[in-house]
Amino acid sequence: MSRHSSSVLESADVARLGDDIQHAQRVDEYSRSNGWGVLTMNTAILVVEDEPKMQEVLAEALRFEGYNVAATSTGEDALARLEAEEFDVIITDISLPGVSGIEVLERARVLNPIAAVILITGYATVDTAIKALQKGAAEFLQKPLDLGELTRCIGRVLESRRGLETAQARERVVQQYRIGIHRVGEGLIGESAVIDAVRQQIARCAPARTNVLITGESGVGKEVVARSIHAASPRSGGPFVPVNCGAIPETLLESQLFGHVRGAFTNAVQASAGLFVAADNGTLFLDEIGELPFQLQVKLLRVIEDKQVWAVGATKPVPVDVRLIASTNRDLPAEVAAGRFREDLFYRLNVVHIPVPPLRERRGDIPLLVDHFVQTLNVKLGTTFAGVDREAMRLLIVNPWKGNVRELENVLERAMLLGEGNLIHARYLAAVAPSTAPRPTMLRDAVREFERRHILEVLEQTGYDKREAARTLGISLASLYRKLALDTEASSAPEE
Repeated sequence: MSRHSSSVLESADVARLGDDIQHAQRVDEYSRSNGWGVLTMNTAILVVEDEPKMQEVLAEALRFEGYNVAATSTGEDALARLEAEEFDVIITDISLPGVSGIEVLERARVLNPIAAVILITGYATVDTAIKALQKGAAEFLQKPLDLGELTRCIGRVLESRRGLETAQARERVVQQYRIGIHRVGEGLIGESAVIDAVRQQIARCAPARTNVLITGESGVGKEVVARSIHAASPRSGGPFVPVNCGAIPETLLESQLFGHVRGAFTNAVQASAGLFVAADNGTLFLDEIGELPFQLQVKLLRVIEDKQVWAVGATKPVPVDVRLIASTNRDLPAEVAAGRFREDLFYRLNVVHIPVPPLRERRGDIPLLVDHFVQTLNVKLGTTFAGVDREAMRLLIVNPWKGNVRELENVLERAMLLGEGNLIHARYLAAVAPSTAPRPTMLRDAVREFERRHILEVLEQTGYDKREAARTLGISLASLYRKLALDTEASSAPEE
């Protein structure tokens, strides 16, 4: 569609909205009858629209509704306003000169994650809507606009943020950012750059109610990430309800998730509210979402869209306020392409994507993980181990860890059950054997192997104090982490 035809369309919008303003009393009564009037007080809205008349009409209509409205015509000015002010709702056209509405959305998610962003456009396509949802848009409206629908849309996004409307909740979110990313995701053990990147993503998405998809191999700690998001969110006082979608038989999973009424099926001798209701005002963690049966994917999508659940055998729905965090070790885009996972559900869940790295990509964190597990397992097993000896630590660091952090914990638990004395010795690490790979013949590979062994020896000499080891090696701490993390990738690097 050309810019000229867009202007004609927007002129029609202006006329339509002007008529609505002339009947403002009717609109006001309509919105109040739906309970939205109480939410408008002290609500700040930023309107970003490059057509002057459209901008004026939208701003005046929203001011009449009782909102505090600021308006601008460019994405650049919108970003400047977002840097200096806090807004509850941002309404922006996608097609703007210079900085686009999508770019405003992306920056708003960083500067003010709890703000709701509503995108409007006259060029709506399925791809555009999907992209908007992926980027974190709260709502997506197509022109020509209907003022009543816009008002209802604002009411919905404000209602979804009601947990953040108190000054105490807002201050808690601010404090989460002030204390730094290392306090967010405290359950994540490690100091590597890749784990810090995960913490940063947790810090950015935790204050919002946005759905999150966590991906990674089995055993990397996806549930730890999910619990960290919940703990750092305004919902931390509510329940965190985990459910493994692959561990419950398909015949029972629907009832477990959505509940059932008494007599809905054989053996349903009493009603069950279901896990969605159990997680109300909290977080529902759908572990291994890729295992969810296709027919239940449809019902889950409906719950996400309607924010209400239909129990099996029920005649009316139950409203729920639940944040969804899903995880999977599958390649969901491939599952979508194969027709085993619904594309619309994937995009609803994948608003924020957090990939969790395998343990082999953060070997520098293994000594910290070992210390953590030895301490916690001492309590569980009633043992008094102080740690592992040098040869045991060397074996633990070079092991490929196909089972990731979970495998490391299991190996240590078995060694502590078998071991004696104050330290865990290498002979008790039955599942961890030294590498039997042949010595490298290429000069490049031999140099890298020597470098890796030398780093491990220096780490042993410094008691696995990585800062001291970096100083001894004459490299930066970041370089040490990188060399430890990338040793599995080095062999596949192209020869220079």
